[in-house]
Amino acid sequence: MNGLRKFSAPKGKTIFQPGQPCPGFVILSEGTIRVTLAGPSGREVVLYRVRPGEICLQTLSCLIKDQVYGADGVAETDLSGHIVPAHEFRKKLAEDEGFRDMIMLSVSSRFAEYQQLIEDVALTSFDARLAKALIRLAQPGGKVPATHSELASETASGRAYVTRRLAALAQQGLVEQQEDGVAILDRRGLEHLAAGER
Repeated sequence: MNGLRKFSAPKGKTIFQPGQPCPGFVILSEGTIRVTLAGPSGREVVLYRVRPGEICLQTLSCLIKDQVYGADGVAETDLSGHIVPAHEFRKKLAEDEGFRDMIMLSVSSRFAEYQQLIEDVALTSFDARLAKALIRLAQPGGKVPATHSELASETASGRAYVTRRLAALAQQGLVEQQEDGVAILDRRGLEHLAAGER
């Protein structure tokens, strides 16, 4: 594809933010971008993550509508890949049926994630959402290296409420709060909670 440029970014770098124009379509080969939306109060929610083989709906919307970003994208890990310039992306989308089909399939999958997010926030108990977040973020061995503020973003809630509910889960023997995160003590119990079975 003409004009393809190499792209890399270190962990923690802001990739895009509200009001910024989109330079092109990012194709990740390594890493994860966390996309969040912040409200006037400063509270934020994680919308989705972009991994290799996935698309960013924020970027797609900006390119198709020629608009600026409305959310924040931050490198959750070191990133590498390529950027397709905006004009080349539009040309490829118009002329390459295989590329277009791949984009549409990715959009469909991303919207399914949005539907799950809305379902979780509107129809699922907070403890179930918190359990899902802990399971999703757990490293091998059961350690979740996330602050209470980060868990609040993952669960569309406030930090103080996360702190209270983690304390309750700790009393139930499901987790242990540590200085550098949360340790999962009873994964099966958390899985039952995440499924609404407790």
